Amino acid sequence: MKRGKKAADATAEGDNDAASETTKKAKKTKEPEAPILYEDPPDKMNSKDGRAANMKITSWNVDGLRAWVKKNGLDWVREENPDIVCLQETKCSEKALPADITSMPEYPHKYWSASNEKEGYSGVAMLCKTEPVKVTYGIGKEEHDKEGRVITAEFPTFYLVTAYVPNASKGLVRLDYRKTWDVDFRAYLSELDIQKPLVLCGDLNVAHQEIDLKNPKGNKKSAGFTPEEREGFSQLLEAGFVDSFRELYPEQANAYTFWTYMMNSRAKNVGWRLDYFVLSSSLVPALCDSKIRNKALGSDHCPITLHIAV
Repeated sequence: MKRGKKAADATAEGDNDAASETTKKAKKTKEPEAPILYEDPPDKMNSKDGRAANMKITSWNVDGLRAWVKKNGLDWVREENPDIVCLQETKCSEKALPADITSMPEYPHKYWSASNEKEGYSGVAMLCKTEPVKVTYGIGKEEHDKEGRVITAEFPTFYLVTAYVPNASKGLVRLDYRKTWDVDFRAYLSELDIQKPLVLCGDLNVAHQEIDLKNPKGNKKSAGFTPEEREGFSQLLEAGFVDSFRELYPEQANAYTFWTYMMNSRAKNVGWRLDYFVLSSSLVPALCDSKIRNKALGSDHCPITLHIAV
């Protein structure tokens, strides 16, 4: 009888263990949390001092201009209808530009910059409805300018600079170069700012604060979120410039502009805010809105749009 009781107890304990393991597994395989998406609010069309927006600028890293055109990116541009369109990572020499974009009547003034050394690498563009006073390419340093990363347009009351900032790359192999770029680019912008205020837009390849990416803890050694790159952006702001989105939405989380194509990241909103409108501090009173158009498809980045009274 005693042996039978021990066997029964052992069986009961085994059943309890099995039930416990089943419960643990059930906890581990719970339903994934629904992604927290960012809803772009209605556009604000007036500045804090009551002026109506009279300039609309859109910036978009298109991750290859030719592919983006085939994905109907220009249809979205026509619908958005900005006064100026700035594009980054065009990956396209001027001779290879698609006729769909070179012949766009809406933007009669078009400017292109591509890498001198590598076909299909880097590159920026600027499309304007109104002709700028002057357009220049690069920042005056050959080591940077050969990659086709910057176009500057002078308008009567401000400069517009569009930039595709160098990525520190996998393994951070270009981090030292990026640190040099940050110093030289900041000096270039500060020189412009002495003459008249500026708007900087583009893919600046940095998530400035932890709020600017989904997984900050796991990315502290990743390109775009190293202490060095974040400090470089902080120093730009300290030099008299303002991150327009954070100026208006300082606590807004889950607002991203880039999602890797891997692991269904965009649907899960596992992203980074890498694209910015940065303003001279003197332009902040003219700021109306800084938008993240995260519904627009066609690239691994989404477009951003600035409303300003200039």
